[in-house]
Parts: sequence; structure tokens; C-alpha cells
Amino acid sequence: MSRRPSRIEDTSALRERFIRRVSADSPFYRLFDHLPDLAFFAKDAEFRFMCASRRFMDRFAITDESGIVGKNDFDLFPARLAENFRRDDEEVLASGQPKLHIVELFFNDQGIPDWFVTNKLPLFDSRGRVIGIMGSVQSFEGKKQVLQPYLQIDRALAYIREHFRTGVSITELAQIVHLSPRQLHRKFVETFGASPQAFIMKLRIQAACEALQKEGAQITEVARELGFCDQSAFTHHFHRHIGLTPLKYLHQFRLRRL
Repeated sequence: MSRRPSRIEDTSALRERFIRRVSADSPFYRLFDHLPDLAFFAKDAEFRFMCASRRFMDRFAITDESGIVGKNDFDLFPARLAENFRRDDEEVLASGQPKLHIVELFFNDQGIPDWFVTNKLPLFDSRGRVIGIMGSVQSFEGKKQVLQPYLQIDRALAYIREHFRTGVSITELAQIVHLSPRQLHRKFVETFGASPQAFIMKLRIQAACEALQKEGAQITEVARELGFCDQSAFTHHFHRHIGLTPLKYLHQFRLRRL
């Protein structure tokens, strides 16, 4: 006959004993292998991958978990993406607070963005010290399967994909998806944790990072192609999102290529 835990019993100790009994061959995160379009990863305080779900490894054609342990984002992703991931990781490690609903933007060969929704949470040791990060990554295509009330967002994203370089009027965007600007704002915040304006600006800045890494890139030309009214406005928004001016970012990237 099983014994019910006493109210006096230390529930933290109870949980700790249970977790210690779990075999390394049956980690909890294997559950993510059976969830559509959802991947899991965990890193240590040195930003090295310690474990990952099958879907995460499949992105890199890694067949065994030992093939990803010890690697970092710069080993697996293009430099611009790795820089963004590292910046978020550093913030989680320093603050001990999660970062949720991060929109990660990937550009295909045609320069069209696809996006994923990432959540990152700190990992603590028994003394409450942050020792790493765990996170989940889900494609928007996968996420929208559980976002039926917000499928109008999908039409808005399709429009943004085609027009973010030339400018997107929020009023026009709301009309396209048959919502008021207030309703559109609310649905974006509920889905992505950001307003439509903030979402579009992040997309433009990420596109700027891609463009600045091309051979012979010129800051004024990049600013013009992405619809900024002048180089000063471009520099302001770029620095706010990336933490560097476009010129410093350009120099930093070119130094890495030497």
C-alpha cells in the first residue's frame, strides 16, 4: 500500500529524491520527440549544448546526442544567427529570468523570412545558482496549429513577408486581415509578445544584419533598401536592437572574416 506524503514532509526533498532516481537513459525531454514541430535544448553556463531533442538534432543531420554535446551556436549556425542566440542566452544567465516568445527570424535563399518562436529559461543548481539555459523552439507553422483563435495573424504575416522592406502601414495591415488596429495589436502581443510595429522593426533589423554581411555592403544602401528615411534613423534603430552601430557591426563582421 502506497504512503501518501505527509503535509510536514519537505516537498522539495521529495521531488529531489525522485529526480535523482530517474535514469540518464530516460530524460524528461524525450517527450519533445513526440510533439509536432517542437524542439528542446539545454546549454551549460559556457553556452555549450548539453542535451537536445530529436527534432533539434535533425536540423543539423546529427543522429546521436553525443554529436551535439559540447558544441555551441557558432558551431551550428551562421554567425549572425549565433550572435543573436548568444545575446539572449547572456541575458537569461545574467538575470536569472526567462525570455519568452522570442521571434527568431531565418532568411531563405530568396531573402524571404521564416520565423520560429523560442522560449528560454534559466537552469538552477541546488543552491539556486544559474548553471545553464533550457529552451524550446517551435516553427510558427507548428505553433499556429494550437492558435486557432489567432489564424488571422497568419494572413498578416504573409503580407509582412512580402512588404516589410518597403514599409507596412499598420492601418492597412489591419484592414487586410479585417481587424481594427487595436485588435491586431492585441493578437500580435498574445501570439508573439510584441506589437506589430515592434515585430516589423525586428524583421527589418535582422534583414539589415544579413545585408551588412554581404561582400561590399554599404550602410547607406542597406538603410535605403530597408525603407529607413535616413541613415540616422537606421543607426538609431539598429543600435537599439543589436547594441552596436551599423558601422561597428560591419567592422566587427569583417574582422572575423580575416
